Amino acid sequence: MNLERLPNEEKLSLCRKYYLGGFALLPFLWLVNVVWFFKEAFVKPPFTEQTQIKTYVKRSGLGLFCWVTILTTWITIYQHFRAQWGEVGDYLSFTIPLGTP
Repeated sequence: MNLERLPNEEKLSLCRKYYLGGFALLPFLWLVNVVWFFKEAFVKPPFTEQTQIKTYVKRSGLGLFCWVTILTTWITIYQHFRAQWGEVGDYLSFTIPLGTP
């Protein structure tokens, strides 16, 4: 999608949709929001909707950071302690690894 062709009102609407979509457990939308709208929010000359777009981009970045932090923490804990958790660790797995831990 070429953001250059969209009017500023539609850019704001699209940015808001991606921001709200991230709350539906779709943090990829926050990543897209930050990447697509970073120039619009921080590089382009000022326009009316820019302050709202900045807010959505900043919040999307913060949400993405939190999501990545939580996911990385969980993956690290799970990989480290899965064998010690016994059956519970196996039930949380999609595939049960073969061999000894």
